Amino acid sequence: MNKPWLNSYPSGVPPEIDLSRYGSITALFEESFRQYGERPAFACMGKSISYAQLDALSRRLAAWLQSRGLARGARVAIMMPNVLQYPVALAAILRAGYVVVNVNPLYTPRELEHQLKDSGAEAIVLLENFATTLQAVVQHTSIKHVVVATMGDLLGMKGWLVNFMVRRVKKMVPAWSLPGYTSFNAAIGEGARQSFQPVQQGLDDIAFLQYTGGTTGVSKGATLLHRNLIANLLQTQAWLAPARAKRPDVMQNVTVAALPLYHVFALTVCGLLSIHTGGLSVLIPNPRDMAGMIETLRSYRITMFPAVNTLYNAMLDHPDFDKLDFSQLFAVVGGGMAVQEAVAKRWFEKTGVPVVEGYGLTETSACVTCNPAVSVTWSGTIGLPLPSVEVSIRDDDNNALGVGVAGELCIRGPQVMAGYWQRPDETAKVMTPDGFFKSGDIAVMDESGLVKIVDRKKDMILVSGFNVYPNEIEDVVAQHPGVFEVAAVGVPDRHSGEAVKLFVVRRDPALTDAEIFTWCKERLTGYKRPKLVEFRDGLPKSNIGKILRRELRDGRVRYPE
Repeated sequence: MNKPWLNSYPSGVPPEIDLSRYGSITALFEESFRQYGERPAFACMGKSISYAQLDALSRRLAAWLQSRGLARGARVAIMMPNVLQYPVALAAILRAGYVVVNVNPLYTPRELEHQLKDSGAEAIVLLENFATTLQAVVQHTSIKHVVVATMGDLLGMKGWLVNFMVRRVKKMVPAWSLPGYTSFNAAIGEGARQSFQPVQQGLDDIAFLQYTGGTTGVSKGATLLHRNLIANLLQTQAWLAPARAKRPDVMQNVTVAALPLYHVFALTVCGLLSIHTGGLSVLIPNPRDMAGMIETLRSYRITMFPAVNTLYNAMLDHPDFDKLDFSQLFAVVGGGMAVQEAVAKRWFEKTGVPVVEGYGLTETSACVTCNPAVSVTWSGTIGLPLPSVEVSIRDDDNNALGVGVAGELCIRGPQVMAGYWQRPDETAKVMTPDGFFKSGDIAVMDESGLVKIVDRKKDMILVSGFNVYPNEIEDVVAQHPGVFEVAAVGVPDRHSGEAVKLFVVRRDPALTDAEIFTWCKERLTGYKRPKLVEFRDGLPKSNIGKILRRELRDGRVRYPE
């Protein structure tokens, strides 16, 4: 197909990436373990582990997992924020020949139960802070083996103090009971006395089940193969190479991992890419603690900072922002949500390095397009397709459209998922006959290949980079006995980009918004919860009775209160 974007590539970026070098993510990891052994690999709360330590710890945990009798390809869940135990568990699961199921640790029991049951996960590694959530649902799942970590496990002498503060002072660990569980350190210790059996893996083996919301309200697992993740980290590395070349004084990449590693963007850019390049990833367990995050980052000369617009904006507003060392910064990649021009301008004025906006989806192992890393102007677009990526703008009949004509953004490339886990019908809905993934976003492409998102085909809501699907919210709210009808839409929000707003028709005239907020808090994780409720006497519907969310969102239809 015609690829006009190749003519716009910065010097040094190849049109294609070479996937032949690595047979699996495990092979890529082990090369880094050998090559960068003494370098620090991950840091958290003032403590770091080296590549050699990551190698040893993950090997031991992998041996322990294998000793449980899990068959090759078994699904093992990780339910953690950004702590040192996360990369250890990640590497262990992959090295042992299993599949990683990333779980948002803030999920409610309802959300967790669905994901564990849908994936068929047989084991889980989680932080004790969230053990009570697992306790509520574990008997309804296939989980047989539970590894519970504490915040202080890998923090050396200060670990006891950290655990005391987390448990006793901050009261962040609700009481829990999981009979037969194994502590993280005990699993590592037992694994050291057992034999790890290397597993022969290939590019077409499954590496991750990465869950995304569904348009029907059912969360689906994107089946990501080893080839998908390797392709995307190599694509990202190639795209950032021109900016990296401008910093020959950088001895080791230092990446800020403020985005959660269970999110596909951070997984690829802050996790896998960092390991591949022998970088140091600075893990931030709670980026909402802006003062604490900035205090942590003052100890490092930051080179890469992938994040979302809201985080950049909040940092710029903090009085200690100017105390950070950006002297070696070369790449600031904004993803997950649109980067605002005002934020990009302020960031460039402060640091001298632009925020380059990219675009991706869970189903594409993250990155699809990105603005050139060496550009210094804000384009208002999502950039150019990365190496080995084909992008096609199509109409509803799957016809390719011309330059400047809006249509659905469709993507083909080595990072596109193998399909939705055990849902061939859902997979068929999003794949074209010639192998393009239909993104659900409406876009236009100009003569140079730059792509701009202009609308959404789906009713998805984007909250701080996380996908929120209205059907899921509506399903939860509709179960409230005081609700007759409900519609969820996205509305602009200064802090999170968008927020969830509900339009509710009461069954109980006494129903209040406070009752709805409480109901949602018990059943939905934070970013999915509605921030606004508007009560209506009725909701706009099509001639077949479908609620017209777009009319509610656009405010075209009004009903008397």
